[in-house]
Amino acid sequence: MTIALIDYGAGNLRSVHNALIAAGADDVAVTADPAVVANADRIVLPGVGAFAACMNGLTAIPGLVEAIERRVRTDGAPFLGICVGMQLLADAGEEHGKHRGLGWIGGTVRAFDPAPGLRIPHMGWNDVIPAASHPVIAQGEAYFLHGYHFANTADVLAASSHGGTFTAAVGRDNMIGVQFHPEKSQAYGLATLERFLAWRP
Repeated sequence: MTIALIDYGAGNLRSVHNALIAAGADDVAVTADPAVVANADRIVLPGVGAFAACMNGLTAIPGLVEAIERRVRTDGAPFLGICVGMQLLADAGEEHGKHRGLGWIGGTVRAFDPAPGLRIPHMGWNDVIPAASHPVIAQGEAYFLHGYHFANTADVLAASSHGGTFTAAVGRDNMIGVQFHPEKSQAYGLATLERFLAWRP
C-alpha cells in the first residue's frame, strides 16, 4: 500500500513520514509528483504555516491539485489532512485577508476570538471529543499548534475547547482532516494514524 505524503514546502515531512512508518505504513512516498499521487492508495496532506502560503505552495506545482482531487474525489482514495492540510479543505481562509481553499468541505478558517487570558496561538495538549462516530477518530488527548480554526462546517467529527469549542476534526466520505498533529501526539497520534491506515471508506 503506497501512501503519498504531499511535499509542497509546507509540512513537517520527516516527522509525519516517521510517524506513518511507526503506525505500520510500509511504503511512504514523499512526493510532489502528480504521477505518483495518481497511483497512491492513500494521500496525506500535512501543513504548517499560514493558510494562503500553504495554498499557494500547493497550487504552484503544476498538476498537483488536479491529481490529488482526481485520486481522492473521483477515485475515492482515503485522504488525511493534518493541521493546515486539514484547513485547506475549507472553502476559504481568513488569515491575512480572505483566500480560497480547496472547497472540498464547506466552512471557513477563522482566527480565535481574543479574550482576556486566552493564549493565541493555541499550543499544547488538549482533549479530542468525538462529535460523530467515525472509524478514525477516538476520544483522547492530542497536541495542537494553531491560531486559526475550521468554522461554520456541518462536517465536524470531533471538537476541542480553547476559549470556546472549536473543530478538532472534519470529514466526509473518504476525506478526513485533523487540526491536531498526530506525529506529535505520541500514543494517541500513532493510534489515529493506525486507524487511518486500516480505514476502508
